[in-house]
Amino acid sequence: MRRFRYALDPLCVAAGLLYVLQRWIIDVPALRGWFTDVLLIPAGLPVFLWSGRLIALRSHDKPPTAWEIAFLFVLWSFAAEIIAPALFAHCTADPWDVVCYAAGSLFSLAWWSRKK
Repeated sequence: MRRFRYALDPLCVAAGLLYVLQRWIIDVPALRGWFTDVLLIPAGLPVFLWSGRLIALRSHDKPPTAWEIAFLFVLWSFAAEIIAPALFAHCTADPWDVVCYAAGSLFSLAWWSRKK
């Protein structure tokens, strides 16, 4: 089995670059909201898992499992769309954000579970 490279994983690097391009270089107003939501799991999960590996919550360097992807999807959806709007006046809940997190999660699952 191949070793997962965490933040150096090609999908994570590509998602990070796309975010930087869209956010600071080629600002397309139509992509401001949901595009970055699609990039959340591909860009964020590797860093999340690497943190878990550092503190021994993750005992292997295999690609992310469906459970790990689903866990972060549910955790982030709950935190960003339920808790944050209840705590902060400037946050709003948007069900389409959850759809975008799901799309990024499904793409990530397909990418990380493919055979090389």
